Parts: sequence; C-alpha cells; structure tokens
Amino acid sequence: MRILFGIAISLIFAGSACADEALVNAAQDRLKQDVTYNGSYMKLAYPGGDVPANIGVCTDVIIRSYRAAFGFDFQKAVHEDMKANFSAYPKNWGLKRTDRNIDHRRVPNLETFLKRRGASLGVSQSASNFQPGDIVSWRLAGGLPHIGIVSDRKAADGTPMVIHNIGAGPQEEDVLFAYKISGHFRYIPKD
Repeated sequence: MRILFGIAISLIFAGSACADEALVNAAQDRLKQDVTYNGSYMKLAYPGGDVPANIGVCTDVIIRSYRAAFGFDFQKAVHEDMKANFSAYPKNWGLKRTDRNIDHRRVPNLETFLKRRGASLGVSQSASNFQPGDIVSWRLAGGLPHIGIVSDRKAADGTPMVIHNIGAGPQEEDVLFAYKISGHFRYIPKD
C-alpha cells in the first residue's frame, strides 16, 4: 500500500513539474515575439479573444503563455467568474458590469481570480520559495500593478529570473525583488 501511495505522490509531482515546464516554455516562447507595449482598449472576439500578436502588456504574457501551455482561456475564465461574482472584484475602473474585452487584461482582476481559485501562496522575500511557472505580481512606483511568470533560469546570485513585459516587449530579467511583491501564485488550470 505504501508503494502505491508513493507512486501516486510521485506522479502528482511529476505531472506538476511537466505542467510548470510547459508554462515556462510557453512564456520563454513569448521572448521570441516582437511585441510593442500597448494597453489600448480594443474590442476582442469572445471566447479566445486576443489583441494583435504584435502588441501587448504584462498581462498578455500571462494570458498567451497559459493559452499556449494549457489551452486555458483567461478571458473566458475571468469573465465568467466576474459575471457570477462581480462584487468580489476590484472597482478600480468604476465599472458597473463586466467587460470581456479588458477585464482579463487587468492585473488586479487576475490577482483576484487566482486568489479565488486557491492559487495564492503568500508574499515572500526568499528566492527559494519561487518555482518555475509561478506567477508574481508587484506594485511599481505610484502603485501601478505589474505581473510576470517565474522562469527556470536564475540570475548569478541564484534569484529566479522573471518573464514579463514592462514596456520593451517580453523580457526575461532579474526583477523578482526589484519591485514590491503584492502576490505570488501557483496555478495549473483543471478546466
């Protein structure tokens, strides 16, 4: 019985490792794309909508990486959860109802969605607490929200690199502790 339990646990962790690897690979593929930073509001197809491939912001790194790694549609998932639980989401933009064109492209909404899915790991200042494929969110100067995916590559001091878009297109940089961390998440979609 112990052997079967041990095998089951090993398979769970192996499956998680494969999922993390798929997500990191998808995020690293974003680095090959020529993307101009542009957060303009656009009308999107639904479900599965996306802004043109040559533009994007930090949230688009997350959205596109999850779509490539898992076929997961943050647009649909966030929209459906917001529609059913609108009061649980931030009111930073003065909206009275959901907007499937933009809601998933806003960091505070992604943070709320991930928390509601039980994916929050708590904020840490220890590099060892961050694994490849984790999502990290920050607040930049002036409280501006930002988000990225932890890479499997490390800086010279052992700090995990982060794949994000802060204005120069998708980059893989040593920025994990460069800003005030506001969220740390580990999310493998089940649906």
